[in-house]
Amino acid sequence: MKDPDRGADAPKGGATGGGEGEGPAALLARGGAAGPDRDGSRPARSGRHSRRAKGRPDRPRQGPHRGQPEGLADGESQAQQPRKRRKRRRGRKVFARDGAAQPPQPQATGESAQAQSRPNGAAGVEAPRPRQAAEAASPARFSGGGERPAQRNGQLPVYAALDLGTNNCRLLVAVPGRPGQFRVIDAFSRIVRLGEGLSSTGRLGQPAMDRAVEALKVCADKLGARKVRKARLIATEACRSAENGAEFLARVEDEAGLKLEIIDRKTEARLAVSGCGPLVERGTDGVVLFDIGGGSSEIALIDVSRHRTPRLANHIVSWTSLPVGVVSLAERFGGRHVTPAVFEAMVVEVARLLDGFEGRERLAHLASGAGFHLLGTSGTVTTLAGVHLGLERYDRRRVDGLWMDNGHVDAMIERLLSWDFDQRVANPCIGADRADLVLAGCAILEAIRRHWPSQRLRVADRGLREGMLSELMADDGVWRRNRREAVAR
Repeated sequence: MKDPDRGADAPKGGATGGGEGEGPAALLARGGAAGPDRDGSRPARSGRHSRRAKGRPDRPRQGPHRGQPEGLADGESQAQQPRKRRKRRRGRKVFARDGAAQPPQPQATGESAQAQSRPNGAAGVEAPRPRQAAEAASPARFSGGGERPAQRNGQLPVYAALDLGTNNCRLLVAVPGRPGQFRVIDAFSRIVRLGEGLSSTGRLGQPAMDRAVEALKVCADKLGARKVRKARLIATEACRSAENGAEFLARVEDEAGLKLEIIDRKTEARLAVSGCGPLVERGTDGVVLFDIGGGSSEIALIDVSRHRTPRLANHIVSWTSLPVGVVSLAERFGGRHVTPAVFEAMVVEVARLLDGFEGRERLAHLASGAGFHLLGTSGTVTTLAGVHLGLERYDRRRVDGLWMDNGHVDAMIERLLSWDFDQRVANPCIGADRADLVLAGCAILEAIRRHWPSQRLRVADRGLREGMLSELMADDGVWRRNRREAVAR
């Protein structure tokens, strides 16, 4: 199974949350919280074990053959012992022999006959295709800013987060779990390279915009197929800096039905911190968290030495956003053939930008202690972790939260520098989509390591989407209001 953040659609068992989830069509076709006997497959109970005997009201049964008599099968002997079956009469359950005379049943015609012949779900319900589901279950424009009614039948409220970046288009759909946690029920990720050529032209290219719109249409289908209570849909550096960024988002709203908001760099840094909160353990004093993106890199200095609140973003003491990412740096210096000299030139360029960060010394009193470490959330650090583990196939469960010491990071960077482009393509944790970007990301990482030396680096396969989901659920009060009903058992 491909990882959803490696260019694949949603996995069958949920994506980053590791939980079990249903597909959109399956959820709608099932019609909500159907019981195990909605299709008539559970045998009837009789005597003192029946619902009637226990004083509980009968529940209407649904199915394609509801209320229709069943005769003997072709060729069945009349001498065979007739079997009992259940029928309805005046709102209560009775039993009749198959051979007994039955009142004539009206013949279904038109739409009712078609409904009875459908094999799946309740009568008259057909599992919609994704585009049909989007048109039926969502308005023409979906911005995620409003609030839809809470789902009935005991279902948990659904939240969604979409991040359109310079390199990737990513979506997460989740329901709340235990306090501070959530379970992913659907996910999507595709490398679209929206910022391709942006650093040289200042505009989004037509092929890049076409790729992004097609990916966003998939996201719109997934959102429309579910009753999303709240969602947040954001665009970052590519749309933020492009001359035609607003024009592109108008096209997205027109063609995909999604209204995205362009967030500023401070919000982007805060969301990255919020998404990685669970990976900052007790006993930690200070963290330098960095998110190496396609067109920008966000860095946040976090001080938790004196106290710790549930929201890690409350402890940011300084932050910056560098106007450089893996796509822009690779386009400037080249990403296919990177020599040690070219790599060092990349590091020097990023270090020059870091020198202009006025708040870079805010954790100097903690940097030498055992409670200080780096925390990286990006494709660069997850790729290094996968290569370090020797994975034949990327496995998020093994990568997310992994600790790497200085020796491990140095060895992985040296190994990648020793590989040519084809060798990088052949590695299952890199592939063709990242082979020309990974060394640019390593150069940004190396510049960060030189500015904030640390013995340990923790890897996070999470980020903006998880931060948005955490903030949406916390603001909605799902972890403190009606906890018994809102938290999955």
